[in-house]
Amino acid sequence: MKENYYEVRNITDFKDLLNQTVQLYGERPAFRFKKRMYQKNEIPEFYDITYKEFKNEIDALGTALNDLGLQHQNIALIAKDRYEWTSVYYAVTTGDKLIVPLDKSLPDNEIISLAERSEAKAIFFEEKYLDVMKKIKDKKLSDIEHFICFDFEDDENGILSYKKLVKRGKELLENGDRSYLDTNIDPEKVSIMLFTSGTTSISKAVMLSQKNVCANIMDLMKIIKFDENDSMLALLPFHHAFQSIINHIVVFIGGHICFCDGLKYIQQNLCEYKPTILVCVPLILETLHKRIMKNIEKQGKTKLVNVMKKISNGLKNVHIDIKRKVFKEIHEALGGNIRMIVCGAAALDLSLLNSLNDFGIPVYQGYGLTETSPVLAVEGDKSRKSGSVGKALPSIEIKIDDKDKYGIGEILAKGPSIMKGYYKNNEATQEALAEGWFHTGDLGYLDENDYLYITGRKKNVIVQKNGKNIYPEELELLIDHIPGVKESMVYGKPTKDDDLDIAVKIVYDETSINDIIGYVNEEEIYKHMKKYISEINQNMPAYKHIRDIIITKEEMIKTTTGKIKRHEEIAKILAQ
Repeated sequence: MKENYYEVRNITDFKDLLNQTVQLYGERPAFRFKKRMYQKNEIPEFYDITYKEFKNEIDALGTALNDLGLQHQNIALIAKDRYEWTSVYYAVTTGDKLIVPLDKSLPDNEIISLAERSEAKAIFFEEKYLDVMKKIKDKKLSDIEHFICFDFEDDENGILSYKKLVKRGKELLENGDRSYLDTNIDPEKVSIMLFTSGTTSISKAVMLSQKNVCANIMDLMKIIKFDENDSMLALLPFHHAFQSIINHIVVFIGGHICFCDGLKYIQQNLCEYKPTILVCVPLILETLHKRIMKNIEKQGKTKLVNVMKKISNGLKNVHIDIKRKVFKEIHEALGGNIRMIVCGAAALDLSLLNSLNDFGIPVYQGYGLTETSPVLAVEGDKSRKSGSVGKALPSIEIKIDDKDKYGIGEILAKGPSIMKGYYKNNEATQEALAEGWFHTGDLGYLDENDYLYITGRKKNVIVQKNGKNIYPEELELLIDHIPGVKESMVYGKPTKDDDLDIAVKIVYDETSINDIIGYVNEEEIYKHMKKYISEINQNMPAYKHIRDIIITKEEMIKTTTGKIKRHEEIAKILAQ
């Protein structure tokens, strides 16, 4: 059955996207900022950067990068969400260069490793990373030749100032330099490199083209209505593929982006900026929901709210929607203008989803991976079904492979937003893109109306509620090098708040551990292992920290080929 999609103008690449937006919405704000931090009850003052001003800065920066001799090079970027982050992203990609956005929460050792692996010739960063950048520069730990700091007013000790670079670019443009402006973009060419995780050989670098991302932008706009009056409060890090695609959509529609002052200021920022769109992961949504419910309980309105939910839901069934009026106070607590929350990166609790929908706050769930630019399926304005992640995007084909008796199998996908492959990893690329289909490694099923449901992960990746992915093999590779470790298995241990802590089961070698610590005593062995685990944790971001250790001399459950049966082992652990 043919779906009824919204009409969307065509874009071929990011340069085309920006040019169209400036022509259509040049005088509209692209970014909105507060003049300073405000107290909760103060009325803030704002200033804007228009799309014309945004494009002028991109043009200047792109020209200056060419002047540095960086044509066709890889350029890395690490910083918190900020206006300059987006300027760099577009200046690089619209200048026929490759952007490498890095996770802002990476520890120094991972920054150093990925700076080298990315083969970047330049890196943009904020002052927070100055010490590690000096280390990379002084010790020549990578191929980076140009270090550019967002926060420097002037060049210092071989580190360039972003502001001076933009100023230089403007001068070059005034003098007729068109090397950047006249650059032709090949939409099929690899333009973005995103690392899936960590520093070890387990981590992969996903290669995306501008055609991949543009296909995803247009697909999403065909099923969810966005318009030029929309604004977004940015909550997720810009390097995150999910946040990045929504950023592109906001640019496409001529809407504007506002910046969050920090997770503890979310509600205050919502009331200050009054955005219409919120993009988040389940953990953020749960936190907001808890505050709403706590406030209702504090006011003694729980019973009244439950009654009004039933009445408003009944009226909605006969096409009378009074939810925004009835629950006006709740909407005002979120700024008053939220018309859509898009939640992804991890599964959302169904009761939370239903509660927010009961208040008249539509939550759209989606599903995708970095490798798919990133969205494969999402609930749309005309295709929503509780518990599902919606239907496949218009240009995406999804099928379920190797189904069991319940119709559950691995989710495979095909379409124009599927990655080009993994950088310098042909084996992994061929495995992921076998027979022309992208193998997601996730388990799910399609119902009779083609709604997709996710039931689990074929891959071993642990997905936390904050959307962070932890790859067990990456940690196991480090743990297995601990003296006395025979084998290990990293897994997600459920917590009281339905999240996952990182835990490990270690099988020790009885003979070698006796040589190491002098005698076999489980208490001493545990101390020995914990000391090394603490050292591993010190070199990992907090979300990867191993928080629980089990030690044993008993072999783990294995397949005939000697692989650990993770699901059986985890079930055994959790049953104890």
